[in-house]
Order: sequence, then C-alpha cells, then structure tokens
Amino acid sequence: MKHLGRTAPVAALCKGVKVPASPFLNETRIRRMEEGRYEGDEIAGALAVVREGDRVLELGAGLGIVGAVVARNARPEAVLSFEANPNLLPYIQALYKINGLEDVMEVRNAVVLASEARPEAVAFHLRNSFLGSSLTDTGKRETTPIEVPTAGWADLVRGFRPDVLILDIEGAELDLLRDGDLTGIRAIVIEFHPDLYGKPGTSACKDALRAAGFRKRDAVSTRFVWTCEREDLNAQPPHPSGGWSEEIVEVERPVVVPPAKRSHVQVTGVLDANGHPVSHAGHWQKERLMTHPPAMPRATERLPGRWLWGGVLWRYFPHYITESITRLWALDRIDAAGLDGILYVPKNPKRDEALPGFHMAFLRCMGCSLPMHIARAPVQADVLVVPGQGFGLGEISRGTEAFRRAISNRFGRGIEPEGPERLYVSRSKLGANRGALLGEPILERLLEAEGYAVFHPQEHPLDVQIARYRAARKVIAVEGSALHFYAYAAGRDADVAMILRRRSVSTGFISTHVESFTGRAPLWIDTLRRRWRSKESARSRLAIGEPDFAEMQKQLIAGGFIAGGPAWPQPLEAEMQALLGPNYRLD
Repeated sequence: MKHLGRTAPVAALCKGVKVPASPFLNETRIRRMEEGRYEGDEIAGALAVVREGDRVLELGAGLGIVGAVVARNARPEAVLSFEANPNLLPYIQALYKINGLEDVMEVRNAVVLASEARPEAVAFHLRNSFLGSSLTDTGKRETTPIEVPTAGWADLVRGFRPDVLILDIEGAELDLLRDGDLTGIRAIVIEFHPDLYGKPGTSACKDALRAAGFRKRDAVSTRFVWTCEREDLNAQPPHPSGGWSEEIVEVERPVVVPPAKRSHVQVTGVLDANGHPVSHAGHWQKERLMTHPPAMPRATERLPGRWLWGGVLWRYFPHYITESITRLWALDRIDAAGLDGILYVPKNPKRDEALPGFHMAFLRCMGCSLPMHIARAPVQADVLVVPGQGFGLGEISRGTEAFRRAISNRFGRGIEPEGPERLYVSRSKLGANRGALLGEPILERLLEAEGYAVFHPQEHPLDVQIARYRAARKVIAVEGSALHFYAYAAGRDADVAMILRRRSVSTGFISTHVESFTGRAPLWIDTLRRRWRSKESARSRLAIGEPDFAEMQKQLIAGGFIAGGPAWPQPLEAEMQALLGPNYRLD
C-alpha cells in the first residue's frame, strides 16, 4: 500500500485517479481498478460523451471512482454526485481530496426521486458489501434498512443544469426515467438491473430513453450498460474559424416553435416542412446547446413572407447584445429589401409587453430597418433565411470573420467621435442587484482627479455611447456588459483597462471580445481582496467585490492610465458597510 505523506493512504490507481484505502476494497477490486476494468463500461461510456465544460450529474456514486475518472480526464465544469449509502461518503470525499478534485466535485447523501409525491425520506437497504445496496429489498440477501433523505429531481435539474447524467442506482432508474423530465440533458450513461425489475422493466427503461430522443451509441454500450445521446444534439458548437457558423441556409415552409416556459435550456427552434430540426438555427452558449429541437406542433399560425432568423430574443441588454444579435452578420450577405422582417422566439414566453427601445436602436445602428416578429405560438413562414451563429458566449466570443466584418462595415456607420479622451465607464448607478464594485463612487472621484469623465452608458442612447467610445483614447471600465457594447463601437487606437469586480468565466469572454474586435487586449486590473454577499441571495454573480485601492492605483500607473501621486487610501470597513447597507455580509 502506498502512502502520500499526511494524506490518506492510496490503495489503487484507476485511470489516473488515486483510490484511498477503505474497508470496501478487496484484492479483486483493487486489481480490477489497477487494470482499468473496474466499472469499465460506465467509465468508457462517460468518457465518450462528456465534453470539456460539461456539467455532470451522477446518481449512485459508489466509491466515487467513475465520477472522479470523468472529472480528471474529461475536464467537465462540475460533477455533482448522489450516494444513498452514508458509510461511503467519507471515502468518496477522501478520494476527491487526494486527487485535488474538491473544486470540481461534490457528493450528497440523498436519494433522488422524480415523483411529485416525494417523501422526505425513504428506506434504503444496505448489504454487507456496498455493491447491490438498494431501495428494493428482494429478500434474497440479508440487509440493514436505514432512512435516507430524498431530493427532488425537478429542483435538482433546474438548479444544477446537467448536460450528462450517469445512472447506477440499483433499479431505481426505472421510476426516474418514467417520472423525470430529461429536457436539457444531452447524454446518459445508464446501468440496467433486470434482476430487480425483469426484462419488462429493462424494456420500459429503454423505451423511455427512446421516447425522450436518446439513441444508443453501440461502440460504447453493452447489454446492461447503455451510453446514449440525443440523436439531434450531436452538432458541434459554433467556432470563430467558420464552418456552419458562417453558412446561410434557406428553409421553405419552416415551422418555428417557441418555448413553452422560461428556463436555462429550452425546447424551441426551427423545423423544416417534414418536421426535421434545422441545426443551423440552434443556439449555443459556450460548449452547450441551449435550444433542444421541439416536436412538430399540431397547429401553426401562418406567417406570410420571407424572414431572417434572429434566434432567441432576450429582453435584458447584456444578453441581447451577446446572444440575440449573433446572426445579423447575414445583413452583409443578403438583400434586406427581400426580407419581411426578423423572426425571433422569446426567451421568456410569459412576458408580452412592449420591448425596451434598445432592441430597435441596435438594429438601426446596424443599418437595418426591418421589423421584428416574436413568435409566441408556432408559426409557419413561407421562407426562413437561417444564418449560423457568428457570435456568442464561449470561444465564439472572438466572432467569426464574417460577423466581425459585418460589425466593422455596418455598426454605427456615420456616427462621428464626440467626447472626452479619458473615459471612466461606471456601474455605480445600476444598483447592487446587478453586481458591483464596492466603493465605486470613491473610485469615480479619484479618477475625476486624474482627468477622467465619468460615463453612465445606460443614461444615454446607443448613438451617443458609440460617439463617446470612438472619441476616447484611454478607457477604464468595471468589468460588465458595457465593454461588450464598447467592443462593437470603438475604434482600434484606444487603450482599455478592465477592473475586475468578480471571479467569473464571463470576464474572459469580455476580454476576448474586446481584443478580437478592436485589436487591443484590455489590461486586467485584478485587485479584489474580499467579497460581500447579499443575505437575500446566494447567487455568486450578484456578489460585490471589494478592491484594494492602493494596488489598483499601482496597476493603473504601471499601465499608463494615470499619473503617480499619493497612495489611494483604502476605505474603512465601516464606510464600506455603510455603502452596502445592512443586507450584505462578508463572504
């Protein structure tokens, strides 16, 4: 047995994962782990379908090895595991720790149920060997019943938003597949247990998977373990190098189906006249397809004319300018005079009030006067022109060449630079519920003393924002959506400093967008020392970052944005708390 200093002793190595010693291991299991045969079918299937950046939900963690191998080798964003046997949890957590996976993996002691009549706890029958412990007591072997808390499937999926589901729950998979909504899940790795529910139960599991749109991948499936994917979700995400992201397809008599409800991943999109999904119409966020193809509706409304597909329409400015304008590059390729308008589906189908004015204002900035039509019920147009997704969140935030060219050719054409050469783009008037930099009013006064004009973009029309950004030669901005708009509007001869207010992958997307579209990489000013969180919300994106003012000053001086001078003082904690109010606490 190997030892790692003060860490738990390691009994085996399975596909790069160190397995800590435990009373649940024997020589046979250790040998199978060392040979890579332990849970080999599940591991092979999971590694075949989990992509970098995925969110993986594992029900039935066992010793934690399958999830850990996936986390180490496939590099998902997160793995959330559930295990009903409480005796296994210390060893699962030790496995996470010795492999350095604690930031990626989490295990919870609960049984996940999809039934609406879910009890608070259920009986779970432990065997002497952890293998085969189950919700079902077959009476064939001696077991010890214990009470285990339950978790609701719908709430779990809504909160965690899994891309891949790994199921090894000793027979409980039948009820889960019957009762659970699998919307949003791209792939499933499942072990069947016919000894608990017979051949009819196995057939029922497979029928439920097929009915949900999943198809078995034969190369990584066996009689008792299936790896399956939605057959219509195997397209690749958009890429700035081109491919389908720069293609335009025309669809005759298309059917556009809006979502039934607002959710992170939605069932919505475009079908051809025969009911087949039009893959070019799908919307991606990072590596994830956010729109799953719908079924052909029984009834549709007629929408005469030739329309440009706009995609999913967001009402919220930051998402609109990054996710709802991603196909407007086609205006550079086609004659807008031959179009009747731009056709969207709503992100939130329950909101039908008039749109904020910035939607049409952005189109005017693109030199487009076409009307927008929002499909709130299934519609069938005569013709739909469907451009690929040329921009968005993820690697595609660089934009395709066609998208960047369209922005360069069209956006804000004719708007002349007007305004100060030194501009500070502030978030201080947006309110704490949008996420903020603590002490920003203090920072504004310090930068005004350095000759910067404080600019609140939300108070100005888009054409004024464009003029200001084009006039500025030095721009300092707190990280946020204003920099996405800046990337569209600015010229190529300004320096930008981006002050971080949070730790987020979105910061990288903003930086990539600015650099790709302006040719200048922003200077990252990362001086966060603490984070304050609202007592009313656990959402990390709404946390407020507290910067180190003196260090911020040093970095701005080093970057050539301000002159030297007396060190900027750090506001007192009481002053910070007064700025925040009583509803915030240190994280």
